[in-house]
Amino acid sequence: MNWANRLTLGRLALTILFVLALSSVWSYGRSVALVLFALAGISDYFDGEIARRYGIVTKFGKLMDPLVDKVMMAAAFICLVPLGAVPAWVATIVVARDFLITGLRLLASSEGTVLPAEKLGKHKTSWQIVTVVFFLLLLSARELRPGIEESGWWQIAWRDGGNLLLWITIGLTILSGLGYLWRHRA
Repeated sequence: MNWANRLTLGRLALTILFVLALSSVWSYGRSVALVLFALAGISDYFDGEIARRYGIVTKFGKLMDPLVDKVMMAAAFICLVPLGAVPAWVATIVVARDFLITGLRLLASSEGTVLPAEKLGKHKTSWQIVTVVFFLLLLSARELRPGIEESGWWQIAWRDGGNLLLWITIGLTILSGLGYLWRHRA
């Protein structure tokens, strides 16, 4: 197993730890979750970069890298719902899109074809990561400085900044999903 694939599997392990931290009642669980999610997001960049730069792109990586991305993003959006950061309908769209694309990939795989991630899908994932990190930063700030959510800037960031990022993310999620389904409809 090459280093790019190890990073992919490491991102899966970081995702599990992220969910545990974000769902916990630990004093600094949200701050730990922020660090773990950031590390997972950084590893997403490096596994692809390593695979391309050193010519070690594998079928495992083509299948597992986007799958682990989907698990990571689904876990993050689902965990942010009970914290009031993300409405349930947003998490549902993110997860539903990912199930559809994964189903399409599995169908293609059963016919001996690997459908790699596309550029718009990578942009979608980047915006999803930015959105999740944004909310995690605000949750961490609230955890580290109790009462900060009563300040004007925090409320504006949570409401207005969060809504802007959610709409960008949802738009790219839907657009990239429909485009991918259309291009691979055969």
